[in-house]
Amino acid sequence: MINITEKTLKDLEFNTVLETVSDGCTTELGKEKALLITPHRNKEMLLQSLLQTSEYVSSFDNNNALPNHGFDAINNEIKFLAIEDSYLESGAFRKIATLSETTNTLIKFLEKFEEYYPNLYQRAVQVEYTKEIVKSIEKAIDKYGDIKDDASPELQVIRKGMNEVKGKINQSFAAALTHYNGLGYLDDIRESVVENRRVLAVLAMYRRKVKGSILGSSKTGSIAYIEPEATLRYSRELSNYEYEEKEEVKKILKNLSDIIRPHIPLLKEYQELLTDVDVISGKAKYARRINGILPTITNEKRLFFRDAFHPILYLNNKRKQETTYPQTIELKQDNRIIVISGPNAGGKSITLKTIGLLQLMLQCGLLIPVHERSETFLFDRIMTDIGDNQSIENHLSTYSYRLKNMNHFLRKCNDKTLFLIDEFGTGSDPELGGALAETFLEEFYHREAFGIITTHYSNLKMLANELPFATNANMLFDEKSLEPMYKLILGQAGSSFTFEVAQKNGIPYGLINRAKKKIEKGKVRFDKTIATLQKERSKLEKTSLNLKEEESRAREEGKKMENINTKIQQKLESYQELYDTNQRLIYIGQKLDDISDKYFNNKNKKELIGELLKMVEIENSKRKKLTPKEQKVKEVQQKKIITEVKEKVEVIRQVKKEKKLKEKPVEKPKAILKIGDRVRMIDGKAVGTLDAIERNKATVNYGIFTSKVAIESLELVEAIKK
Repeated sequence: MINITEKTLKDLEFNTVLETVSDGCTTELGKEKALLITPHRNKEMLLQSLLQTSEYVSSFDNNNALPNHGFDAINNEIKFLAIEDSYLESGAFRKIATLSETTNTLIKFLEKFEEYYPNLYQRAVQVEYTKEIVKSIEKAIDKYGDIKDDASPELQVIRKGMNEVKGKINQSFAAALTHYNGLGYLDDIRESVVENRRVLAVLAMYRRKVKGSILGSSKTGSIAYIEPEATLRYSRELSNYEYEEKEEVKKILKNLSDIIRPHIPLLKEYQELLTDVDVISGKAKYARRINGILPTITNEKRLFFRDAFHPILYLNNKRKQETTYPQTIELKQDNRIIVISGPNAGGKSITLKTIGLLQLMLQCGLLIPVHERSETFLFDRIMTDIGDNQSIENHLSTYSYRLKNMNHFLRKCNDKTLFLIDEFGTGSDPELGGALAETFLEEFYHREAFGIITTHYSNLKMLANELPFATNANMLFDEKSLEPMYKLILGQAGSSFTFEVAQKNGIPYGLINRAKKKIEKGKVRFDKTIATLQKERSKLEKTSLNLKEEESRAREEGKKMENINTKIQQKLESYQELYDTNQRLIYIGQKLDDISDKYFNNKNKKELIGELLKMVEIENSKRKKLTPKEQKVKEVQQKKIITEVKEKVEVIRQVKKEKKLKEKPVEKPKAILKIGDRVRMIDGKAVGTLDAIERNKATVNYGIFTSKVAIESLELVEAIKK
């Protein structure tokens, strides 16, 4: 049985969280219900609530967003409908139809996507799916909330008659308007409306000449408003129809109320389902704002919150664009109690409240801002004693109030309790109050309760050091600036830095020394030792961070080098494979050349075939039979290698081509031709002897015939031998 008091909810500012959740709801009932969220008493219901919220959060990022679940509350309609012989107006039925339709759509959607939203579906499936309510209402009422003409045969006849009469009224009025306007009896405005009836605007001097009923006059009395006699007769007929329509509508609404009345319990369920989904949506929106997740819920007695943020502080700092520091804390069977010490404004109370509020939120079905590897146990009780709790009503001092609270702790505390006490033991004489606080802490320890306390008392720090399953902790402080670093360090008590902080704030050194002499030397030395240890811890922390950064950079560089080596190795292997393949093909080619040469000489076909088969068998024996998959991979690799080689060859060709174009060809000096030289045409192949040269013409003798050609078109093949 989970038992968490109002005081705990107030101490941890849980109401502020609920107000933010409430703001995320879309309906008034949802907003009201969100403010009433309390810890779940049943573990199964709690887990279902957490999973439902987690599923809704996932809907923000997938393609199957949940349909609209907004609605107008029908509490008053349900109360009125429950009264026998009562009936609702048409607008109320429209609200009921919309509520039913929204619920049906949601149920069908969750049925379709049960795989995505199993826990939301389990909630929706508890409600009956029916279209009877919607069908009954839509049969009589349209989407604007008006009664349909065909809601009953009688109403259809009445409205048909009404329309005919309205037509006659318009016709008769138009005739009268034209007639009297032609006679000049009407004012410039010609007509007006009085008591929802069209009237003629007759000049006062002609009012006796217009037949009809006077329904009023203007303020000045210059105009009389008269309904024409013909129109008046039809208006009386319309009034009769309107009365009949009103009675028939009343009859239809009564009948519809009787049809819907048995569905009142179902309508309540519909409204409850949509309200629950609205609250879940509010919790999901809040979870998204604070980066809330569902940590592991374990049966083992262990609380481990990694990178935990205080949600209220996180949102406030986010608004101010300031940094929020997360905390990591662990409570388990062999480390049940943590005593946090250190100077004020170091973050002790916030750490305490963070753990308490997150555990409380989780046990109320809210997702919390922690690392995904966090886990926790569900406590039966969460008890708190935080802040200055003077009770004006009971005339109790702070210390009296806190003692009363401790008495409650001692009565209720057990091995499934999480207690959180801020500034434990304060409010009384340090020696006596400290001794009593020490006794309380021992009692909580022996009852195997889990807890976190903050204190300045040295005896409590020493007790935490002596108890096997308790531990000291401190909030890290910068040793130079004495500024808080907002980081919790387990395993060591914290100094209050009393004299150091005083000195930093300008208190004269002489006064600080006098103060030191007024207290026991042992206490000063103890506090000084703790302060020194904290300073050393701070230095080690900074060194550790620097080393981690360097290690991270070295690891990244190593990965880069490894990738480069892998690529180089792959290329070398590819080239080696290509080289081996080419060498093998050259060897086979040489072998074939030898066999061909031998066959050319001896023409022995049998020996040729034998040699060829022998060569093929030798090559096959070297091959491994590849699977289709391996063969495909090999082909891809070979294609890749061939492509790379072709690309490189193409590049080399291109370079040679460019080089060749750049080099200017050196023209050889043309030889002087003499009679008897062997010559040929520049663009020909036939060679002849030069017999004669006359001016620019040369006679060339080709043996069978001679030819006369231009001397420029000849080139020297062989000069005449002297």
